[in-house]
Amino acid sequence: DEKEKFEPTVFRDTIVQGLNEAGNDLEAIAKFLDAAGSRLDYRRYADTLFDILVAGSMLAPGGTRIDDNDKTKMTSHCVFFADEDHDAIRNYAQVSKD
Repeated sequence: DEKEKFEPTVFRDTIVQGLNEAGNDLEAIAKFLDAAGSRLDYRRYADTLFDILVAGSMLAPGGTRIDDNDKTKMTSHCVFFADEDHDAIRNYAQVSKD
């Protein structure tokens, strides 16, 4: 049995790049996440995926982001950067749920 390496930063970089390339179109983001799900191990990196979809990057214990303000390691397509209204938050929740 050969063990796979646990590389959450590589996973983060792949997800963030795809989200940023999808732009502000939530439907394109949902399609990217759906397509990436067949290649990436969402179960293995569930915490990292949740951090990205909610906060825009990986979080350290205590809740600080682990991105060193490097724009290639963070996305603004997440709940924290969404407009502060019920419909916008619901739309992000729908993307995460699909």
